[in-house]
Amino acid sequence: MRLHLVRHGRPAVERHRPAHEWVLDPAGYDDVWALRDRLPRQAAWYCSPEPRATETAQLLTDAGVGIVDGLREHVRDSTEWVEDLEDAVRDAFARPEVSVRAGWEPLAHCRARVVAAVEPILATHADEGVVLVGHGTAWTALAAVLGGTEPDLDRWARLTLPDVLVLDLA
Repeated sequence: MRLHLVRHGRPAVERHRPAHEWVLDPAGYDDVWALRDRLPRQAAWYCSPEPRATETAQLLTDAGVGIVDGLREHVRDSTEWVEDLEDAVRDAFARPEVSVRAGWEPLAHCRARVVAAVEPILATHADEGVVLVGHGTAWTALAAVLGGTEPDLDRWARLTLPDVLVLDLA
């Protein structure tokens, strides 16, 4: 089975709102449409309920897309701007059992939530491709669990908005 993990398109950043409320920046729609050729035409589609993910899915497919609450990003329910997000995310992965910033869920909670949401999707669609549209940190945690590896934070740092990771699962 081939699993496609799509990271949402570029958001319209509103520093006074938490990131889970951000929508897509219309100036980045072309970048999202460019991913269409990298995704399977026949697949089961699911996405995070966050606006930037649902809007990305709507731009990528005309197929039905299941909205799955468990596919939300690592919760960062704060409007306090993090100047060095990469350092903060690396800290979250290094200390997954604690909240490394005010308003951030422990990374272990995100990982458990995403894995619990994805396992039944994969079991239901074992004989077909699956496309999940969501978020870079959540996908990095999921890919590590599914691959039985440590999280690839260098790959996370290289992810673009949007981007796609392809995992071949046994």
